[in-house]
Amino acid sequence: MSQFPETELILTPEGRVYHINLLNEDIADDVIVVGDQGRVAQISACFSKIDFKTQHREFITHTGWYNKKRITVLSTGIGTDNIDIVMNELDAAVNIDPKTRTQNSKLRSLNIIRLGTSGALQQEIPVNDLVVSTHGLGFDGLLNYYGNFTSINEDAISKAFMKHSGWTPNLPFPYCVKASDKLLSKFDEGFHKGITATAPGFYGPQGRQIRLKAAKPNINELLSEFNFDNKKITNFEMETSALYGLGKLLGHECLTICVIIANRVRKEFTSDYKKSVDVLIESCLNRI
Repeated sequence: MSQFPETELILTPEGRVYHINLLNEDIADDVIVVGDQGRVAQISACFSKIDFKTQHREFITHTGWYNKKRITVLSTGIGTDNIDIVMNELDAAVNIDPKTRTQNSKLRSLNIIRLGTSGALQQEIPVNDLVVSTHGLGFDGLLNYYGNFTSINEDAISKAFMKHSGWTPNLPFPYCVKASDKLLSKFDEGFHKGITATAPGFYGPQGRQIRLKAAKPNINELLSEFNFDNKKITNFEMETSALYGLGKLLGHECLTICVIIANRVRKEFTSDYKKSVDVLIESCLNRI
């Protein structure tokens, strides 16, 4: 089996994958990823025991035990570019032998759940409610850089959205990937469900305007009005499409659950951000 060169797979002298600084044994089968570094300790505070901690740059990891289950919590930072690093390196840590730089004969499949904050795009979704992403609709373009991504793309949804929105050729192809059915089944009750749109930025790409005018200032209206086979776009954030796309290509089970801290249609913002995140964390831990 061919070796992965040093320029393709960067390892520390201890054999840890470079950015996330992890070895196979540091990573549980169930992984929670969060954008906010501070949220790692907020989650691991619920653990009965913490076995392992590390930090490199914005990537903080705690692995420990909750209700007799081993769980890893890892901060990704913001955006699909960071998800690109985290997903490739998580997979490398569990599926490549650092000594031989070759793929393991038996591959591990991780359960990866993203806990995030998000803005609702449907009027009927109140702030502080929880949304489970059945699909990730990516405006970021990341998956277009990977071979064979069309094999996992929900092409009918992508094409319907392009037609609905008048998508222009200068923008990346809006790829769409489905969540893990296995993980979705754990979150049946008490959650809104729908398509999550993933933007490559917080301001212009999400229709926000301060001093710069957005190219599509009506993007939120276009997203709110989209309906494909009774599937609506429920919320807007910055990571899910890449998580779902790379996870599916690499053979991992992925799901995003977001607490709604703003309703973009009603122009409402939560009055208690921390309490909302606490509810999100508790809801997830009790279902893993």
